[in-house]
Amino acid sequence: MVPMDKLAEITARFEFLEAKMSGGVAGSDIAELAREYSELKPVVTEISTYRQLLDDLAEAEMMLDDPDMAELAAEELPVLKARIPEVEQNLRVSLLPKDAADGRPAMIEIRPGTGGDEASLFAGDLLRMYQRYAEMKGWKFEILEESLSELGGIKEVIARIAGDGVFARLKFESGVHRVQRVPVTESGGRIHTSAATVAVLPEAQEIDLVIPASDLRLDTMRASGAGGQHVNTTDSAVRITHIPTGIIVVSSEKSQHRNREIAMNVMRARLYDLERQKIADERAADRKGQVGSGDRSERIRTYNFPQGRMSDHRINLTLYKLDQIMQGDLDETLDALIADDQANKLAEMGT
Repeated sequence: MVPMDKLAEITARFEFLEAKMSGGVAGSDIAELAREYSELKPVVTEISTYRQLLDDLAEAEMMLDDPDMAELAAEELPVLKARIPEVEQNLRVSLLPKDAADGRPAMIEIRPGTGGDEASLFAGDLLRMYQRYAEMKGWKFEILEESLSELGGIKEVIARIAGDGVFARLKFESGVHRVQRVPVTESGGRIHTSAATVAVLPEAQEIDLVIPASDLRLDTMRASGAGGQHVNTTDSAVRITHIPTGIIVVSSEKSQHRNREIAMNVMRARLYDLERQKIADERAADRKGQVGSGDRSERIRTYNFPQGRMSDHRINLTLYKLDQIMQGDLDETLDALIADDQANKLAEMGT
């Protein structure tokens, strides 16, 4: 049973915010109130559904004492009682603490790991997988920095994905993705294992953290295009180093002004993610195996092409639909990861 006093508090707060906003709020307070209002609205909807179900149940039980209505009540009661566990579960999930970054755009970084040329080609396959998924969701996918190998694979790529709930959907993709297949570079037909790393970071805003100018070193250099071609004759590429952490970000588009903007956005996202990871580690030091651990070195998934199989090792999920997955059909996998994370949080809260 969900505590009714807590539900009453949430509903009262929502009604207060609704009255406050309809009465007009001046200055910067309106943005904060609107954010809290939008976060509470789906919770209050679940509370309303739950309360209505309990009222219907109580009414049906009273109808059992009415000879004219008893038969109808006897038919309704099993249906109403069967719905209660589902509605209670939805309500518990809606009451879970929200990740403040869930609604933000995301930065996704993909790099080859072990496996040489085949790892670079696989990194390119992962990039296209996420691009296709973004297209299916109606998200905007923008490549900020891309370095290609001679065979058309990826040495490194950084992209920004914007849309509804991007980070909430993709945040569990961070980690090592392993592939097992016969490489195009292998003439003997032997199956090789290689890997690529994916990091998904929430986009940070300037108000999220203050980066002192003294902590940054900015260098300019000549840019080069794909495969080392199209060498720029001006120092348009930008490299920013965060001195305290040693984090380095390079952007090498044609415009130096745009490169500064891209590099600072990526730097801000990495430092913001670093702070989030520190907080998460402090809160969950005893839950290293949880889906949301965010360990970038963890092997999270295997893509086995000969068997047409994708296995997510964190939740023991295996799907024999690898072709569809590589075409961007990721919802089944992501839904399972999100459900597992919610179950872990519910267990931790003891609800």
